[in-house]
Amino acid sequence: MARRTFVVIDVIEILVHWHAGRRIGELSSSLRVDPKTVHKYIAPAIAAGLAPGGPSLSKEEWGALVAHWFPGLADRSAHQKTWSELDVHRKRIKDWIGVVTVSTMHQRLRDDHGVGASESSLRRYIWSTFEEDVARSAVTVLRDTPPPGEEVQVDYGLLGRWTDPATGRVRRVWGFLMVLACSRLMFLRPVLTMDERTWVACHVAAFEFFGGVPARVVPDNLKTGVVKPDLYDPKINKAFGELADHYGCLIDPARVLKPKDKARVERPVPYARDSFFAGRSGEFTDLVGMQRDAVRWSGQVANARQCRPLDRRSPQAVFDEIEREALLPLPQRPFEIARWWRRTVHPDIHIKVGRTLYSVPWRHIGKEVDAREGATTVQVYLDGTLIKTHPFKASGKQTDYDDYPPEKVAFFQSTPAWCRKKAAELGESVTALVDVLFEVNALYRLRSAQGIIALADKVGAERLDAACARALSAGDPTLKTVKGILAAGTEHEADESPEVPPDAPAHLHGPAALFDTLPADIEVAR
Repeated sequence: MARRTFVVIDVIEILVHWHAGRRIGELSSSLRVDPKTVHKYIAPAIAAGLAPGGPSLSKEEWGALVAHWFPGLADRSAHQKTWSELDVHRKRIKDWIGVVTVSTMHQRLRDDHGVGASESSLRRYIWSTFEEDVARSAVTVLRDTPPPGEEVQVDYGLLGRWTDPATGRVRRVWGFLMVLACSRLMFLRPVLTMDERTWVACHVAAFEFFGGVPARVVPDNLKTGVVKPDLYDPKINKAFGELADHYGCLIDPARVLKPKDKARVERPVPYARDSFFAGRSGEFTDLVGMQRDAVRWSGQVANARQCRPLDRRSPQAVFDEIEREALLPLPQRPFEIARWWRRTVHPDIHIKVGRTLYSVPWRHIGKEVDAREGATTVQVYLDGTLIKTHPFKASGKQTDYDDYPPEKVAFFQSTPAWCRKKAAELGESVTALVDVLFEVNALYRLRSAQGIIALADKVGAERLDAACARALSAGDPTLKTVKGILAAGTEHEADESPEVPPDAPAHLHGPAALFDTLPADIEVAR
C-alpha cells in the first residue's frame, strides 16, 4: 500500500476529534489512520498541556499550533531533499506550466540542465510551489451551445486496420467525422487517405447527408485544410477555400493544440471506432461498401441513440425539430472538386501537374504559379490572374506551341500538313512538287519540303513557283534542283532539250540507236 501523505488539514482533523474526547481506536477506525500515527500527532498537544474535553479551539488556532509543531507540513519543501535543486529553475518551470507536460519538463531539466530529481519529485514540487498556476491552467471555460445551424466541427480519427480482399494488403482506415454542434448530428465516412481531394470530398458528402450547410466549419489544423494556422488570420488551402466560397460558409480552424475548441467531434471518435468498426473489419469487401455502411450506421445507430447532453433525446430528433431549417440550402450547381498545385515554370516552359506536363507562356519562365486541376480542365494562375488553360490529360504532355517564342518552334510546327497548306498558298507548281516529295516516305523528305517553302521568304512566291515548275518538267523535283534554278535565274526560260547532231556518237542517240549500229551477226541479250 502506498504511504499516505498528511497535510495540515488532516492533522487538524485528528486533533479536533481527539480533543472532543473520542478514543484512539474509534478515531483510528473512523479516519482510517494507524494508531501509531494518531499518537505521533497528538503527542505535542499532550506535551503542551492540552487534554480531551478541554476548552474548544477554532480551526485557525489549531492550524497555528500544527504549523508550529510540524513545520514540515506547512512548508513541504523542508523535508524534500531534491526541491532545492529544482528551486534553482523555479522561473523556467513556471513559464512551462500550461505549455508543456510535466514529462517534457523533466526531460528538458535532466538533459539540458543536469537536474537529477525524479519526475515524481518534480510533480510534487509543482503542485506545492505553483498550486495557483496549476489550478489556473486546468480551468476549462464551459462554452454555450451554439445556435442551430451555426457551427459544425470536423476531425479525423483512426478506426483501425483492414485487410483489402482485392490486394491482400493491410490498410489503416481513418474516419472522417463531422458533428453539428447544436443537435450533435453525426456523419462518418471511412477513408484510406487523408489528402486534399479526400478532405474536400468528405465535406461535400457530409453536407449532402445533412441536407444543408452550417454557417461555420471548425476543422483541425491539418495541412490538407489549413496551410498556415493563425489565431487571427489563418491561411486556408485553396481547394478548401473554393469549397467554402461555393457553399457560402466560413472556415474557422480550431486553435493549435486546443482540442476542446472542437470537443463535440473529439469525443465521438472512440464511440465511432467501437460501435462501427471494431470487430467488423472482415465484413467489408471494399471501401465503397464500407462508406455505404457508414452512412447507414450514422443515420440508424449514431443519430438514433439517446444523448445525455440532449436530455436523453436523439440527435436526429433534435435536428429535425430545431436545426434542419436553420441550415443554409445546398447550391443548385454541384461543386467541382479540384486540386491545386504550386509550381515553378521551367526553362522548357512546362510545369508538372499530377502526372502530366503542361505548357505555360514562355514569358513566365522561373515564376511560381498556381495550377488548378479540375475534372475537365487545368488552369494556371499567376498572382490570381488566369494565364493559361489546358484540357485535362491523365498523363503525358500537353503542349501549346503558341506558348514558345515563334523562332524557337518554327521547325517543329512545319509538319507535312502545314507544308501542304503553305505550298497551296505559294502556287500550283509548289503544291505539285511538295506532293511528289510526300508520295514516298513523307517524314524522310519533310526537311526538303520545309526548305523549298522557306525559299519563298528569299525569292518570293512567283519565282519559287516558276522554279518548281521547271524542276518538275525536268523530271528532278528536289530541293537542290530548285535552288540551282533560282541561283542561275533560269526559272522563266523555256525547257527545251538540245538536239543531238546526226554525226554524234551512237551512245548520245540513246540505247536503241547504239544497238542498231552493231553487226547483224552479233546477238544482243535483251
